[in-house]
Amino acid sequence: MSLTQAAKGDMPYQVRSLYRSLLRQSQQFAAYNFREYAKRRTRDAFREHKGDTEERQIQEFMQKGLKELQMLKRQTVISQFYQLDRLVVEGGKTGKQKGDHGGIVRQKDTGWD
Repeated sequence: MSLTQAAKGDMPYQVRSLYRSLLRQSQQFAAYNFREYAKRRTRDAFREHKGDTEERQIQEFMQKGLKELQMLKRQTVISQFYQLDRLVVEGGKTGKQKGDHGGIVRQKDTGWD
């Protein structure tokens, strides 16, 4: 078996590994919107190039993906310095929590009523 045949057989594994790494790294974002954007962008990019078979082009996409992964790693570290409250869609609570049942009482924006 030649080196190029071994590399071709290994390519699908490398592509799946990169895909999983990008999704895993996307989960590290502190902010919900960044997290969802990174996951959506990763899925869309891989779907768009799903049918590509030219080896040189796949190698170029792999290099681009590895650069994206490094960028995501840097950005997720930075995002963790700026922790925000969890959003409602993430299961966060809003308003003033009262009582032992975890009920939420909304506070009015104005002092009236």
